[in-house]
Amino acid sequence: MRVALGLEYDGRFFEGWQSQPSGRTVQDHLEAAVSSFTGEKIRAVCAGRTDANVHASGQVVHLDTGVQRLEVSWVRGLNSYLPNTMAVRWARYEPEDFHARFSALSRTYEYWIDNEPVRSPLLNGRTGWVFRPLDEKQMHKAAQCLVGEHDFSSFRATGCQSKTPIKNIEFVRVVRHGRLIKIHVKANAFLYHMVRNIVGCLVYVGTGSRQVEWLKEVLEAKNRDAAAPTFYPSGLYLTSVEYPQQFEIPVNPTSEFFI
Repeated sequence: MRVALGLEYDGRFFEGWQSQPSGRTVQDHLEAAVSSFTGEKIRAVCAGRTDANVHASGQVVHLDTGVQRLEVSWVRGLNSYLPNTMAVRWARYEPEDFHARFSALSRTYEYWIDNEPVRSPLLNGRTGWVFRPLDEKQMHKAAQCLVGEHDFSSFRATGCQSKTPIKNIEFVRVVRHGRLIKIHVKANAFLYHMVRNIVGCLVYVGTGSRQVEWLKEVLEAKNRDAAAPTFYPSGLYLTSVEYPQQFEIPVNPTSEFFI
């Protein structure tokens, strides 16, 4: 039987999603919890691999099991074995053709920036930080050139395993909430470090070190060297993964963590 799980975790406490010899990843902890709960050794497959210090409120995972449990029992049982820094939010039995990664229609990320002259100990590890004033309206304006289907090679990190740099961004929105700026982006799929590389470029525009038109030049260059450095992982959240309706995967609402 195939079981889909919704995961939420605080990336500060994990070395990313993918299993490592250290055993300190989200995948390692989840698979250990499944083993304790069912007695099975399984491999969990996620919708989007997150790096160390990257968070998730809407990660989706699937696993195959021979153990029959109520869906609510999967939630309560697994959470009893998981650390307080991660939790299973929901569980659903799915048909064998459901795949957490390949069945996904889109992913949505949020990046949060603390825009204050002095860093916040309370937001450390939960947001990026820019001490110079940011113009979020100029950032939003610049980001609109990214909407649609494009070759995003300029925002692709070394080691990216995607078969193609061509992705389709549905929207990019930049809004301010007091001292915090949220960059909200939805696409069919993302390249390795793509969101963080976009954020780095938008910060250049927001501080005034680059003009709005510069981001379009970066996109058209199709060259990673044309873009800004990769921004901090700490402000990035995987908030939602969308699937075809027949799978009835719960839709995670936008996560307004800091308001």
